[in-house]
Amino acid sequence: MDILLSNDDGIQAEGLWALCRRFAPSHRLTVVAPDRERSAVGHAITLHLPIRANVVSLNGVKKAYAVNGTPADCIKLAMTELVDRKPDLVVSGINPGANVGVNINYSGTLAAAREAALYGIPAIAVSIQGNAPEFYDDAAAFVEGLAQKVDQHGLPKGTLLNVNIPDLPLQRLKGIRLSRQGSEHFKEGMEKRVDPRQRTYYWYGIYTPEPEGDADVDSVALADAHISITPLRCDTTDYDHLDTLKTWDISI
Repeated sequence: MDILLSNDDGIQAEGLWALCRRFAPSHRLTVVAPDRERSAVGHAITLHLPIRANVVSLNGVKKAYAVNGTPADCIKLAMTELVDRKPDLVVSGINPGANVGVNINYSGTLAAAREAALYGIPAIAVSIQGNAPEFYDDAAAFVEGLAQKVDQHGLPKGTLLNVNIPDLPLQRLKGIRLSRQGSEHFKEGMEKRVDPRQRTYYWYGIYTPEPEGDADVDSVALADAHISITPLRCDTTDYDHLDTLKTWDISI
């Protein structure tokens, strides 16, 4: 397959390198990733600054670029300038830290995959549990197998897969759970501090509770040592409420 790899953690990220190691022997790879960490930038794109792409050397990869933009910028630049033909698949990750529940809305990892889906390319966003994961190579091995399934069956236009993997060897996982996005909101806050010049600033933080809910919720599946796979759509229309709105008799 022709595969385009990206992420939001930067061209030097360990999770990206794990994907390169796994995919390079059997697939044609292009890597277009941010030149630095761009976590939690969502689907932002760069409008008021020039975007630059520097060629970098990655083992087993013929074309690799470090871009001074966002994950969504990376996919846009790849599709309009850097790749010779439309890839068969885009894989974004492997992100350290789960992207489940409301975090999906903020994730640059998801944004790169979503941007690919907007271009009509099958896409997978991949995250691994924990802030300092150990089993990137196991996660990459699973992703390669999933990529083969996506290539075999395809995905609807505008649909991507959000994959979250426990930080465990594959043989210790309980299985795979096809999950839905959770809606629980994490406890969050701003810690107020004062700098050496006596100016007030704030440091954002979140506090992750124990996952609760049905077994088919993404965070619950992950906490139960299952790989969570959630199909997401770029079309965010609430079709049920659209019908309700038609009964409101809204007029000018």
